[in-house]
Amino acid sequence: MHTNPSSPTRRRGARRVSWRARIAGLSLIAVLAGTAGSTAAGAGAVGGPISIGETGCGTPAAHMPAGPILFTVTSTDTRNAYASVYVINLSGGLVFAEIPSLAPAKVLPLSTTLSAGTYALRCVFTDGTVQTSPPFTLTGTAVGAVTGYPPMGDLELEQPVRAYTAYVEAALPTLLADSTTLNADIAAGNLTAAKTDWLTAHLDYERLGAAYNAFGEYDGEINGLATGLPQGTDTPGWTGFFAIEHALWSGRSAAAVQPLTKNLVSKVKALIRDFPSEEVDPGDLPLRAHEILENSLQFQLTGIADYGSGTTLATVYANTQGTTEILSILKSLLAPRDQSLLPTIDQDLKRLQSDLLAQRASNGTWTPLADVAPAQRRRIDSDTGALLEELAPIPNLLTPRNSA
Repeated sequence: MHTNPSSPTRRRGARRVSWRARIAGLSLIAVLAGTAGSTAAGAGAVGGPISIGETGCGTPAAHMPAGPILFTVTSTDTRNAYASVYVINLSGGLVFAEIPSLAPAKVLPLSTTLSAGTYALRCVFTDGTVQTSPPFTLTGTAVGAVTGYPPMGDLELEQPVRAYTAYVEAALPTLLADSTTLNADIAAGNLTAAKTDWLTAHLDYERLGAAYNAFGEYDGEINGLATGLPQGTDTPGWTGFFAIEHALWSGRSAAAVQPLTKNLVSKVKALIRDFPSEEVDPGDLPLRAHEILENSLQFQLTGIADYGSGTTLATVYANTQGTTEILSILKSLLAPRDQSLLPTIDQDLKRLQSDLLAQRASNGTWTPLADVAPAQRRRIDSDTGALLEELAPIPNLLTPRNSA
């Protein structure tokens, strides 16, 4: 968990196919950009131009063959209202494709592959207007038809947010206790014990995963990297776990480290006092389900976040635990939207955790990233990439679609 913004990661092409197949019908424009609807836009796609506005959501052809569908949607709205445009089925209330946001006078493609059935277009405008097109019926068979998803309302994430808030509140006292132990080690001049207890406390924080946006300035003060600071690790005022790590493993004296550990305890106490007044953004939970390990790939598995302890693999493992907690909380929302997704993710998580635990010795020490054998390193990187592929659809699956 870091204050640094995450960036897009490179993912294994072999797993990308399965990911695209799973979400081929949802948010194609937003998620897959230029590759969206490549199947539907090919030979044999039907649909054609659609014009939407305050008076309606287009008039698709009443009868079409099942298979690739491509609508070219133009907004003629004169109210300056943006629109979300969905392909829905009329019998099951499912969403099969969408344009998340279409501006007035703009044109975007809406593409997917549909099986036989009766569908419609639904337009939800930012002024609250909801329009539905006349139904259109598809007949015949289709290869690669997408599975529809139940649209989700804003309020459905409220209970998961409460559950995650309770999880964090229950974990914060342990973070404080272990940070206090670390500070006591330094006060006693026991640098060897401090190194062990630093890792314990740091992993407490890394398991918190999805809550860091709700921590405000405390996240940077407790767990901020030196990356981007004016003088790097020599920047005055750099505090938190990574600053303590750098001090401990660069040979600083206990007296030099003491201000940092005292500050850590102070900031954790302040966080505990402040957290009940903060709010976890409901949209953060689905996003962090993917982003926590994306950050691990960016910062831990590149060595950027190693300030001397060689424990980045321990941090990645703690991040997998944080991800597991989020997934357990989101399970009731994810399962009806993709029944195969969570079992696949669970397998991938266990595989990656097994890779990581293979680098932990019986005495609890971890192999530094630079010392991992090449074959094992490739396996860790590969399995992390595969897991990220499976986690990638979650933010989109759990995006509220109130009137779809």
